[in-house]
Order: sequence, then structure tokens, then C-alpha cells
Amino acid sequence: MKIIVCIKQVPNSADVKIDPKTNTLIREGVESVINPFDTYAIEEAVRLKERFAGTITIITMGPPQAEAALREALSLGCDEAILISDRAFAGSDTWATSYTLSSAIKKIGSYDLILCGKQASDGDTAQVGPGVATHLDIPQVTYVKKIEEINGEKARVERLVEDGYEIVEVSLPCLFTVVKEINVPRLPSLKGKIKAKAAKVAVWNAASLECDPKRLGLEGSPTKVMKIFNPPPRKGAVKITGEPEEAVDKLIELLGKDLPR
Repeated sequence: MKIIVCIKQVPNSADVKIDPKTNTLIREGVESVINPFDTYAIEEAVRLKERFAGTITIITMGPPQAEAALREALSLGCDEAILISDRAFAGSDTWATSYTLSSAIKKIGSYDLILCGKQASDGDTAQVGPGVATHLDIPQVTYVKKIEEINGEKARVERLVEDGYEIVEVSLPCLFTVVKEINVPRLPSLKGKIKAKAAKVAVWNAASLECDPKRLGLEGSPTKVMKIFNPPPRKGAVKITGEPEEAVDKLIELLGKDLPR
């Protein structure tokens, strides 16, 4: 089985910075981690490799520092790593990102399964995984909580929904986005860390992917961020004391101040 896992390196939630000129995240020089949801995709890929044998190729699009995320994935059991990095990719929205990732997957060639985390912690759109599947014209199942069975042609999975789960059967090759209920990610072993440190990480740019330059980065992103601002601070809580009837009157008075006249 040949598995591809798409991951993203995201800023540490306590260290998010925005470029006021481009309204995009500043990633260079900012402490970053593997997107938490992607760790479940990595773990599930390793478990599938242990069950069915095969290889795992891990890919990410980002600045040179994203290589650290790839090496961490290699230490967890992935076999090959590809960094998709080029100034031309800067400012990509979910559409341009999924186009670029799908171009890289086409260059990789044959595969049986693509795994992604359900969403990225910095964008929370949950659009890139489905976008990749759309560009590749392959089936997709989102919010997968359990992979029940995989054979040479089909897979059967449980898909998380609001009031339970659905059982879905899909043809291979396909793409799954996974939720945290699917597994518990492992920690890297010493042997894995040594292997990851010595591994070669391939770096592909826009030219090597033969991408349409008009579909990359800010130019290729139909979503435009017009303004970014911090929400107004919340007002302090109001403590109401006194007898019940008196407290109710005070509460009605306070609520009435915010009601339309």
C-alpha cells in the first residue's frame, strides 16, 4: 500500500503574528509545530503500514523551516518526505494550496490513499483536504473516525456526523480527512529520531511541479482578506446581590440597557 500524508506546519497558538500589509500569517522566525489534527493522520498512516505493509510519503507546503515538521513525521514512521517550497506559494488561500499540493501528488505518481487532518488550527476551514481530492478527481470522505477495512479496490470507514456516525464504502484511490477520535498518536522512538535526522528531504519548487503560475500564491487565490482586527474586549462581569426579587429587578434593568428601543 502506498500512502501519502499531507501535513501543515502551523504557528504555535501563543505566538501568532499577522503581516499588516498582506493580511497573512508571518511564519518566518515564528515557533511552529505540526498541525495537531495532522498528527492523527500520520499515526493512522503508520498503523496502516504496519497492517498492510507499504510506504508512507509525507508532504507539506511551506517555508524552509517546515522541514522540521517533515523530519518529525519521519521519526514517527514515515518513509519519504517532500517539502514544497517557493516564494511563489506565499499567501496561498485554501484553493491555491490544494492546487499546489495536488500538483505535487501528481508528480509523485501512483498511490492508494491520501490522509489529511480534518482541518488546520490556524485557518479552521477544513477545505484543503477536499480541495486536493477535487483537483485530483478522486473520491473523498471527511471526518473519518475509523478505517474498518481496506482491500485492493475499496475501503470501508466510519465517518463522524453530528448525531453519530455513518458507514461509507469508497473506491481506491481516495482521500480521507481524519478526526482525533481515530487514534492516539505515538511518540517518536530513539531509532526513529536518528533515522529522521539522517534522512534526505526532497525540496520541490513551482518550476519542478510545472504549476500554472497564475494559480499560485496571492495571485492564484480567489479569497482575499480585506481586513484583520482584534475583537473588542469583553466587558467585566456584573455581580448581582440581594434578595431574589430585588436581584431579578436589577437583572431586568441591566438587560434592558442592551435591548433595542
